[in-house]
Amino acid sequence: MKRITILSNKVLGPTVVLASVLGVLTGCSGNAVSSDGNRGASESKTVSITNVSYDPTRELYEKYNKLFQTYWEEEKGQTVEITQSHGGSGKQARSVLEGNEADVVTLALEGDVDELRKGGLIEDGWVDELPKNSSPYTSTIVFLVRKGNPKNIQDWDDLAGPGVEVITPDPKSSGGARWNFLAAWAYSDKTYGGNETKNREFLQALYANVSVLDSGARGATTTFVENKKGDVLLAWENEAFLSVVEHPDEYEIITPSLSILAQPSVAVVDANAKKHETEEIAKAYLDYLYSDAAQRLEGENYYRPSNPDILKEFGDTFDLDIQLVNINDDFGGWASASEKFFADGAIFDQIYQK
Repeated sequence: MKRITILSNKVLGPTVVLASVLGVLTGCSGNAVSSDGNRGASESKTVSITNVSYDPTRELYEKYNKLFQTYWEEEKGQTVEITQSHGGSGKQARSVLEGNEADVVTLALEGDVDELRKGGLIEDGWVDELPKNSSPYTSTIVFLVRKGNPKNIQDWDDLAGPGVEVITPDPKSSGGARWNFLAAWAYSDKTYGGNETKNREFLQALYANVSVLDSGARGATTTFVENKKGDVLLAWENEAFLSVVEHPDEYEIITPSLSILAQPSVAVVDANAKKHETEEIAKAYLDYLYSDAAQRLEGENYYRPSNPDILKEFGDTFDLDIQLVNINDDFGGWASASEKFFADGAIFDQIYQK
């Protein structure tokens, strides 16, 4: 277990609102319209795209969008206007399926993006279109506790004991919550030697201590940090860092002995990008997330860069020695994990009692 101390004196600005708009909007992914009624993105001096993302990426994309706008104007001479939307990852995926015309999605997990493929909005093979399985940055799950760690929470088993109030979002709507659940399951699986009955009992005890299931990770952070509810927040690593930077005298991070490699996924929403004639810029917007400048920006915003050399530059920030399980090797991939744990009537529904 590692207790992490934040040395930075930097204070972040106010939380970005749910939907932020960088530049003056001309409509939903609206580009210049030609006389025959078709969009003309390649000919316009201004191009607009929409990025539908998950809860804790507000601050990252507020900065990344400005970085990309500068890059694209230098490369193409075009002004980029970017509409940004945030919420629980599962809810965000459903919003795109229901008509939110995102050009790109940058969601919490592969399974949420793949729902758009199943819905006919994203082409087959999307996960291989960008490096690192279309995950330009990663994270993991840590514990955010109150300063001094009054409940002496050190590892996952402490969360299932009496007298500990846990805050975590709802796995039915939040991608981060699914990572939380799977990290706890992996710890139990290691502790009890693969005994699924013991795993279920452990998770049931842990979730019996959960007092609030918010719909998304940022909502859970607000419950813990702003509303002062709970003893421990199960949090994305980047979200925990932001809380400590903003409130250095109130919170600290505890890294458990084992966690999970959380791999947020990005993809062009092919059907919408074709409709909007934004395919080129949508692809470039995601490609540039892998550039050295963007990778360092991701690290500065407490996401782990996928470039291993740049990740090493942040060795004083992240615990690079933490044992991390991963979704493919330890859970058979997202399709298998979703069916076993999070489908209606699956293990989470069986063990969770409100």
